[in-house]
This record gives sequence, structure tokens and C-alpha cells, in this order.
Amino acid sequence: MKPSPRLAVLLTALAVTAACAPQTSSNSSSDKDDKSGTLRVWLFQEVGNKPKEKAVDSVVSAFEKEHEGAKVHVEYIPVETRAQRVKAAFNDPKSAPDVMEFGNTDTAGYVKDGGLLDVTKEFGAWSESKDTDPTAKTSVTVGGKVYGSPYYVGVRALYYRTDVFKELGLQPPKTMDELASTARKIHTARSDLYGIVVGGAYTYGAMPFVWANGGELATGKGDSYASAIDSAAAQKGIKAYTSLFGDDNCPAAKCAGMGGNDTITAFAAGKAGMAIGGDFSHTAVEAGKVKGKYAVVPLPGVKSGSIAPAFAGGNNIGVLKSTSHRTLAVDLMEQLTSKKTQGEMFKAMGFLPTFADVRSQVAAEHPYVKPFAQTLAAGTKFVPASPGWSQIDSQLVLPTMLQEVISGKKSVSAAAGEAATKMDDAFGSAG
Repeated sequence: MKPSPRLAVLLTALAVTAACAPQTSSNSSSDKDDKSGTLRVWLFQEVGNKPKEKAVDSVVSAFEKEHEGAKVHVEYIPVETRAQRVKAAFNDPKSAPDVMEFGNTDTAGYVKDGGLLDVTKEFGAWSESKDTDPTAKTSVTVGGKVYGSPYYVGVRALYYRTDVFKELGLQPPKTMDELASTARKIHTARSDLYGIVVGGAYTYGAMPFVWANGGELATGKGDSYASAIDSAAAQKGIKAYTSLFGDDNCPAAKCAGMGGNDTITAFAAGKAGMAIGGDFSHTAVEAGKVKGKYAVVPLPGVKSGSIAPAFAGGNNIGVLKSTSHRTLAVDLMEQLTSKKTQGEMFKAMGFLPTFADVRSQVAAEHPYVKPFAQTLAAGTKFVPASPGWSQIDSQLVLPTMLQEVISGKKSVSAAAGEAATKMDDAFGSAG
């Protein structure tokens, strides 16, 4: 689902998904539980998909040997057409796969549409599930029930130019205030560089500033959420992020329209001293002009030594409610998301495991993983588990809020208040 940089593709594709997602479904739970036959699996096609295919083929081969009479047919579906495929699958069980990969922010919407099987009992009984990252587990949980198994996770940290920092005698910032002052020092000394490249359409680059200042996107749970983006704490975070847009760092005229991909592209091209990027950005940066001249540390929080909470993106794998192979499908879901498979998938694609112990192993072998593992260990955040989130995302509610502040059209208070109203409308319509 997220070719490098994978998470950014997921987030930009959500608007398409939300527009196409079915509002109702004829899908219903199958009464069958066949112990043989063919299981259909849909996984997302990545850029450079062969390593993923090889890792998955190994799982499938072992699964078929363990389950006599069972066969697995895997289809890799393009991200661009997944909305239509999922819609058809939910509305026509005969066309549906038994097991499917999906973006973790899609979970609540898919549950509302009646497409995913409740696997709470099986997931709880699975010995490895106890080691699942808490935020990753949240991403498969709706209304206290589990609807899949986390496949991999992605988080962001702070990339910085070691050569520029050495040239200017700078140290990596330890607080958000230091981040801002360091960015301005870089741009003052090197006008050809953004101090830190930021984007007005970069929602998940902005959210750590809200969370670090004690704010939240929304409060509540289950089917009842209320926006909290206009709270005093959230407004403080919005102000901290939007203050980075200006002629002393990242001019609004150039940066207001940037998304996450744009900021990483600028950093990789050598146009910025710092950038907020994900573990999934590593390949792109390595392929750029800054190769060998950068390092990564966790994005600092408000207090010295603290780490700003990051959004925990990633993908999950679940079983469709319409499956006629429930037992086999759940077993395959677990094998596709097991510790062993996640370790192999990291080697193949660079996907960060959702198990803390497996992450520690890969971090020991691959130093670049360490700051992302530290960020995950410090605690991450997730979007509200409401089907209304897809509407909020597709309507660009939060980027619009940021851009209105950056452009000077509205104050932080006015923009946040309007965004809160739109969010509450979405939560209400989805309830």
C-alpha cells in the first residue's frame, strides 16, 4: 500500500477511498467454515514488489504444507484502484477475498461498512498478540473489538544535515523551541536553505506539535467523538507549527502547499537543513544528494529530552466477514503478521515491525532504525477510530485549517474553531 515513501501514499490515497467507500453493504457473515479449498488474498502492490512477493510466497508455502487441501491465491492490487475493488468486495461477497491488507486509518470505516470479521477471540488467544505495540493494536480496534492484525507500522522523526550543522556549529535540537530557533539560524546563515522544510498540507508532520503541547485531535471513543482541535493546548501546538512558515525559515508562498512527500523531496535534494520524515523516507533520502551527509533523531517535544508523540501509520491485515474459510483465514492472517514474517518483511521492504522485541532486533542490526524505534517506544498517537475520519481527511479539514493560519486569512482560534465544527459534523454524520 505504501511504496517508498509508503505512508505518504496511504494518506494521500485516503481521499479517494473516502469518496468511493460504500455507505451500506449487503455483506453478511458466512455460516460456512470450510477446512479446505482456495483462500483468496489481496495485498497491496508496492514499488519494487518482488521482495514482498518472495516473503509472502514463503508464508504461503508453509501454510499450504500445514493445511492439507488448502490452497492460497494471492493477488497484488494497485493502490489507485483499491477503493473500487474494496467497494465491490463488500457489496458482493462472491467477489471478495478471504484475507485483505488495508490501511490502518481505514479500519473504522470498513467496520461500519460491515466488511471485516470480528476476530477478538482469536487475536486474544494468539500467543504473539500480547507483544503487539499498543497503538498498533488500537488501529485494529473499533468499539472494543478487534478486526484484524497489525502488519507494520510507520512513524516520523527529525532528519538533519550533519554537514550543515557542523559548518554552523549547531547541535540537534532538544526541544521544539530549539527546533524553531535552530531552523532560523540555518536560514539566516544559509539563505539558500530552508531551516526546516515544512508543509501546510502535511497533516501528520503538524500533529506532533499539537500532541506535544497536550492537545488532541478529538476526545471520546466508540461511536461518540468530539473534536478537540480548538482546545487551548491544541491551538498552542498549531501556533508552534505554523510559526515555522515565514521568510525567516520556510516562506509561506513556497511551503504552504507542500505535503509530506514534497518536504522529503526538498530535503533529499539538499534544499533544507532539517525535515520531518518517516522510516519509510529513508530510501528516498539515501537516493538523494544528501546521502552520507545526514542523520536522524527523534522529533523533540516541549521539554528538553522528551520526544514528541508521532502518528503511528501503517497497514493491517484482516479477514472479511463473508469468508467461508474462517478458521483457515484467521490462521493465515496470523501467519502473515507473525513475528517471523514481520522480521522477513523488514528485510524485504523496510517495513517496521509492530512487535517491540522484533523492532529491537532490527534496530540492533540497522542503526538507522533506532530513532524511529525510540519514537515508537516513547508513545505514539492515532486518529479517532471513527468512520467520520475518512470524511475529515477527504475534505482536507486540517490542511485547510493550517493553510488559513499560514496565509494570515484567519487567526489560530478562528481557523481551529471552524475545523472543529467540520470535524464534529463528520463525526455526527458517521455515527
